[in-house]
Amino acid sequence: MIDLRELYQEVILDHYKEPRNFGDLPEATHRATGDNPLCGDNIIVTIRMEGEKVAEVRFTGSGCAISTASASLMTESIAGKTLDEVEMAFRDFHQLVTSEQEPAALGKLAAFAGVRDFPSRVKCATLAWHTLRAALEGARTVTTE
Repeated sequence: MIDLRELYQEVILDHYKEPRNFGDLPEATHRATGDNPLCGDNIIVTIRMEGEKVAEVRFTGSGCAISTASASLMTESIAGKTLDEVEMAFRDFHQLVTSEQEPAALGKLAAFAGVRDFPSRVKCATLAWHTLRAALEGARTVTTE
Protein backbone atom coordinates (compact mmCIF):
# COMPACT_ATOMS: atom_id res chain seq x y z
CA MET A 1 0.00 0.00 0.00
CA ILE A 2 1.29 3.46 -0.90
CA ASP A 3 1.82 5.80 2.04
CA LEU A 4 0.86 9.47 2.11
CA ARG A 5 4.46 10.70 1.76
CA GLU A 6 4.94 8.64 -1.42
CA LEU A 7 1.65 9.93 -2.81
CA TYR A 8 2.75 13.51 -2.15
CA GLN A 9 6.08 12.85 -3.87
CA GLU A 10 4.20 11.48 -6.87
CA VAL A 11 2.01 14.60 -7.05
CA ILE A 12 5.07 16.87 -6.96
CA LEU A 13 6.94 14.83 -9.59
CA ASP A 14 3.89 14.72 -11.86
CA HIS A 15 3.48 18.51 -11.75
CA TYR A 16 7.22 18.98 -12.27
CA LYS A 17 7.40 16.70 -15.29
CA GLU A 18 4.12 17.92 -16.81
CA PRO A 19 3.38 21.36 -15.39
CA ARG A 20 -0.16 22.59 -15.84
CA ASN A 21 -0.86 26.08 -17.16
CA PHE A 22 2.72 26.50 -18.37
CA GLY A 23 3.18 29.12 -21.05
CA ASP A 24 2.67 32.78 -21.76
CA LEU A 25 -0.68 34.50 -21.43
CA PRO A 26 -0.62 37.31 -24.03
CA GLU A 27 -3.91 38.84 -22.84
CA ALA A 28 -2.73 39.06 -19.22
CA THR A 29 -3.93 41.96 -17.13
CA HIS A 30 -1.30 41.34 -14.43
CA ARG A 31 2.29 40.12 -14.68
CA ALA A 32 5.28 39.76 -12.35
CA THR A 33 8.67 38.10 -12.35
CA GLY A 34 9.96 36.19 -9.34
CA ASP A 35 13.56 35.28 -8.72
CA ASN A 36 15.33 33.12 -6.15
CA PRO A 37 18.99 34.06 -6.71
CA LEU A 38 20.33 31.46 -4.26
CA CYS A 39 19.14 28.49 -6.28
CA GLY A 40 18.48 30.05 -9.69
CA ASP A 41 14.70 29.60 -9.80
CA ASN A 42 13.03 32.18 -12.01
CA ILE A 43 9.32 32.42 -12.74
CA ILE A 44 6.93 34.74 -14.53
CA VAL A 45 3.29 34.64 -13.45
CA THR A 46 0.67 36.08 -15.79
CA ILE A 47 -2.96 36.55 -14.81
CA ARG A 48 -6.09 37.58 -16.66
CA MET A 49 -8.65 39.04 -14.30
CA GLU A 50 -12.35 39.45 -15.00
CA GLY A 51 -13.58 41.84 -12.38
CA GLU A 52 -12.57 40.44 -9.00
CA LYS A 53 -12.02 36.89 -10.28
CA VAL A 54 -8.96 35.15 -11.69
CA ALA A 55 -10.17 34.13 -15.12
CA GLU A 56 -6.88 32.55 -16.17
CA VAL A 57 -3.39 32.19 -14.75
CA ARG A 58 -0.24 30.80 -16.34
CA PHE A 59 3.47 30.69 -15.58
CA THR A 60 6.76 30.38 -17.41
CA GLY A 61 10.35 30.14 -16.27
CA SER A 62 12.67 27.53 -14.93
CA GLY A 63 13.31 26.06 -11.56
CA CYS A 64 13.69 23.00 -9.42
CA ALA A 65 11.01 20.34 -8.99
CA ILE A 66 9.58 22.05 -5.90
CA SER A 67 9.22 25.52 -7.46
CA THR A 68 7.83 24.21 -10.76
CA ALA A 69 5.35 21.85 -9.10
CA SER A 70 4.28 24.59 -6.70
CA ALA A 71 3.62 26.99 -9.59
CA SER A 72 1.67 24.32 -11.46
CA LEU A 73 -0.51 23.41 -8.50
CA MET A 74 -0.96 27.07 -7.59
CA THR A 75 -2.34 27.88 -11.04
CA GLU A 76 -4.81 25.02 -10.78
CA SER A 77 -5.92 26.01 -7.30
CA ILE A 78 -6.59 29.72 -7.87
CA ALA A 79 -8.30 29.75 -11.27
CA GLY A 80 -11.82 31.09 -10.86
CA LYS A 81 -11.19 32.43 -7.35
CA THR A 82 -11.83 35.97 -6.12
CA LEU A 83 -9.00 38.17 -4.90
CA ASP A 84 -10.03 37.47 -1.29
CA GLU A 85 -10.00 33.72 -1.94
CA VAL A 86 -6.56 33.99 -3.57
CA GLU A 87 -5.23 35.85 -0.55
CA MET A 88 -6.65 33.19 1.76
CA ALA A 89 -5.04 30.46 -0.37
CA PHE A 90 -1.71 32.33 -0.19
CA ARG A 91 -1.89 32.53 3.61
CA ASP A 92 -2.94 28.89 3.96
CA PHE A 93 -0.14 27.67 1.69
CA HIS A 94 2.44 29.82 3.46
CA GLN A 95 1.26 28.45 6.81
CA LEU A 96 1.48 24.90 5.45
CA VAL A 97 5.15 25.20 4.48
CA THR A 98 6.34 27.29 7.42
CA SER A 99 4.55 25.99 10.53
CA GLU A 100 3.38 22.81 12.20
CA GLN A 101 -0.26 23.81 11.73
CA GLU A 102 -1.80 22.48 8.57
CA PRO A 103 -4.74 24.43 7.22
CA ALA A 104 -7.72 22.38 6.14
CA ALA A 105 -8.94 22.00 2.56
CA LEU A 106 -5.71 22.51 0.64
CA GLY A 107 -6.27 19.49 -1.58
CA LYS A 108 -3.23 18.54 -3.64
CA LEU A 109 -1.29 21.50 -2.23
CA ALA A 110 -0.95 19.45 0.97
CA ALA A 111 1.82 17.62 -0.92
CA PHE A 112 4.11 20.46 0.15
CA ALA A 113 3.68 19.87 3.90
CA GLY A 114 7.08 18.16 4.06
CA VAL A 115 8.83 21.27 2.78
CA ARG A 116 8.75 22.76 6.27
CA ASP A 117 11.32 20.14 7.29
CA PHE A 118 13.77 21.63 4.77
CA PRO A 119 13.95 25.40 5.41
CA SER A 120 16.11 26.05 2.35
CA ARG A 121 13.29 24.67 0.15
CA VAL A 122 10.57 26.92 1.57
CA LYS A 123 11.67 29.71 -0.77
CA CYS A 124 11.39 27.32 -3.70
CA ALA A 125 7.85 26.33 -2.74
CA THR A 126 6.67 29.89 -2.11
CA LEU A 127 8.32 31.67 -5.06
CA ALA A 128 5.32 31.30 -7.38
CA TRP A 129 2.95 32.39 -4.63
CA HIS A 130 4.94 35.54 -3.83
CA THR A 131 5.15 36.26 -7.55
CA LEU A 132 1.38 35.83 -7.87
CA ARG A 133 0.79 38.22 -5.00
CA ALA A 134 3.23 40.75 -6.49
CA ALA A 135 1.42 40.62 -9.83
CA LEU A 136 -1.95 41.19 -8.19
CA GLU A 137 -0.54 44.10 -6.18
CA GLY A 138 0.90 45.72 -9.32
CA ALA A 139 4.56 45.00 -8.58
CA ARG A 140 6.65 43.90 -11.55
CA THR A 141 9.28 41.85 -9.72
CA VAL A 142 9.81 40.00 -6.47
CA THR A 143 12.83 38.24 -5.04
CA THR A 144 13.11 35.75 -2.22
CA GLU A 145 16.13 37.58 -0.84
